[in-house]
Amino acid sequence: MKVTLLGTGTSQGVPVIACNCNVCMSKDEHDKRLRSSVMIEINGFTFVIDTGPDFRQQMLREKVTKVDAILFTHEHKDHIAGLDDIRSFNWIYKKPMDVYAEARVLKALQIDYSYVFSEEKYPGIPEMTLHEIQNKPFKINDITIVPVRGFHHKLPVFGFKFNQFAYFTDIKYVPDEEIDKIKKVKVLIVSSLRKRKHLSHFNLEESLAFIEKVKPEKTYLTHISHMMGLHKEINKELPQNVQLAWDGLKIEL
Repeated sequence: MKVTLLGTGTSQGVPVIACNCNVCMSKDEHDKRLRSSVMIEINGFTFVIDTGPDFRQQMLREKVTKVDAILFTHEHKDHIAGLDDIRSFNWIYKKPMDVYAEARVLKALQIDYSYVFSEEKYPGIPEMTLHEIQNKPFKINDITIVPVRGFHHKLPVFGFKFNQFAYFTDIKYVPDEEIDKIKKVKVLIVSSLRKRKHLSHFNLEESLAFIEKVKPEKTYLTHISHMMGLHKEINKELPQNVQLAWDGLKIEL
């Protein structure tokens, strides 16, 4: 199983239009953070979780030639805005993309991408097959995926567990019974927006408290805003088994 961090950043934080902060101006490639997304390759099958505005750029950077299915954590634009760019995979493989999400998120996709689902199909539009998931394990191509319920302020969102790997983004609270699903995984990736508290996201202190509950072997922090600070500096402050993730990071399990 191979995990690739496609993006580890967020739209939250310093406005891009006039940003001259030390993170934006950093020459360290670890500080170049596109919107959060992850790719999982397992048993010859390729999953992507979330397709933000940078989806096309991430696919080109990683030279991805095949995506079999897309899972969505929730419907916010910074996690779904790149979905139109699946059309290249449609064209290559001559079939719709399989998309998995809970009912509320699927409804949002049908609204945002109404032209995809119109009765009169415009030539060349992206094609997708929607699959509703619930808070219980399901299988794709004999691969078991375990949704894990969390809350982005009051909005229900899903994290996902694949074997001994778990991924969470845009999380503020995870019930104890959901944490039980992922305890002692080998690798945990979880969001950590900044040091200062936020209404709907884990800050660094909350991320570390969550990690202490899960007790994974290794954790990488993602969905990092510019307000968190520089990669090298923050890593010096973290526990030995916790590290800031970076775009392009590859993990073998």
